[in-house]
Amino acid sequence: MQAGDPATGVVIATLVLYKLVLIAIGVWASRLNRNESDFFLGGRGLGAWVAGLSYAASTSSAWVLLGFSGFVYVYGVSALWMVPGIWAGYVGVWLWFGPRLRAETAERNYVTVTDFMAASAGPSTRALIAILAGGLVLFTFVFYIAAQFGAAAVAFESQFALPHTESVLLGAVVILIYGLLGGFWAVSLTDTLQGAMMALIAVLLPAAGLVAAGGPVQMWATLSETMPSAYLDITGERGFVPFLAFAFGVAAIGLGTFGQPHLMARLMAVKDEKARRTGFTIAMSWAVLVYFGMALLALSGRALLGEIFDPEALFYEMANLLLPAVLAGVVIAAILSAVMSTVDSLLIAASAAAAHDLKLIRLFPRREVMISRVVMASICVFAVALTLSVDATIFDRVLFSWSALGAAFGPVIAARVMNAAPKGWAVLAAIVLGFATTVLFYTYGQIGAEAAGGGLSGMLARLAAIPGDPFERVVPWILPLVLVFSFRQPRPVEDRRS
Repeated sequence: MQAGDPATGVVIATLVLYKLVLIAIGVWASRLNRNESDFFLGGRGLGAWVAGLSYAASTSSAWVLLGFSGFVYVYGVSALWMVPGIWAGYVGVWLWFGPRLRAETAERNYVTVTDFMAASAGPSTRALIAILAGGLVLFTFVFYIAAQFGAAAVAFESQFALPHTESVLLGAVVILIYGLLGGFWAVSLTDTLQGAMMALIAVLLPAAGLVAAGGPVQMWATLSETMPSAYLDITGERGFVPFLAFAFGVAAIGLGTFGQPHLMARLMAVKDEKARRTGFTIAMSWAVLVYFGMALLALSGRALLGEIFDPEALFYEMANLLLPAVLAGVVIAAILSAVMSTVDSLLIAASAAAAHDLKLIRLFPRREVMISRVVMASICVFAVALTLSVDATIFDRVLFSWSALGAAFGPVIAARVMNAAPKGWAVLAAIVLGFATTVLFYTYGQIGAEAAGGGLSGMLARLAAIPGDPFERVVPWILPLVLVFSFRQPRPVEDRRS
């Protein structure tokens, strides 16, 4: 889109109006923040629609619109093995974790999921768990936030030819304004709006792509003629063992869902059991609609465009090809919706980790909300600096953060949900092992198969480098699960707030 294009004014007006609405929500919600629980959990008053749509938008974000569509575009039908694992994550969090997590955290007034994880430990060990978990959330979420800022920058660069730095700063400033003002309420309400926007685009753009490709039959015929046979094969024509590793690895992305503090916060904040059950139906329906839409967009895009330089830009390429120029503002708004719906939730969760888990709030008694806002602003500034200095694809950077935190916290939360009450030292060890093992396999996988030699080490390097990457997402869960279920208290230690 060129500066002199008549549609540019319409696009800019659309974006300005959209951002003003988000800021207005932040201003409105600012009056609801009276204490720490209000700022980080919205007073535990989320209804079904807000909880369900805000959860869905937060868990998927730009990752599904840009990263997932690009992944299917590159690997074809076999990439869809990822989807059942992601949907299973929705089911597990809402129907398995949800009842116990909501009830216990409300009864005991827990503010973060770290409080829930550490409940079976003694006071001194509980403090160590809070410090460790809070530190890992901060470290991991900074990378996650940086990935989302990078996605926003790509949107502005591709549509308006804005410089990279200005693009990153523009998205960060708007998110920070309404997040600082309104806290969890503002974040949840804006995420609801953004989730609806993403769902609308996930229907319209893939439908337009399918029509342009000549319908399902013609699209399939075009792909059969232009792509290798492996592209349309459900196994990708991989051998038995490589296929199992690939399918299990991509499906295991859903495991990361079970350890994400910003997602658990939605379950902690939902107002009652009826809202939780209805919220699950809403979130699951959204997930089916959006993931199906992005898969269809990827295949249609491959049939229409052939090879493109950047697969993660497929969304923009298809929008520019299929939509009138005046609708570019809606498309950009959809991407910004995806970015903001995760970044704002991550900022709230990271701020809670620093202010509550790391006890920064205690430095300034009765100034809980102020400290939380200062921490949020500081995290945002650091993430922007990281975005501008580190080069990584949206898909890889998000998946590392997602997998590392999932393996660190997921086994512990699962044990607590099942009333296992693991000993404090076992919780500490499980968190360290889950995170460290993920980092190990992520780093090892970056070496790539081309650097691998023979023997066992060479085989491991080759397996770690395949797209499914089962080592990074599955293996880190094994030892933590053994620890938390093998070393348990005879009964839960009575909750003693330290």
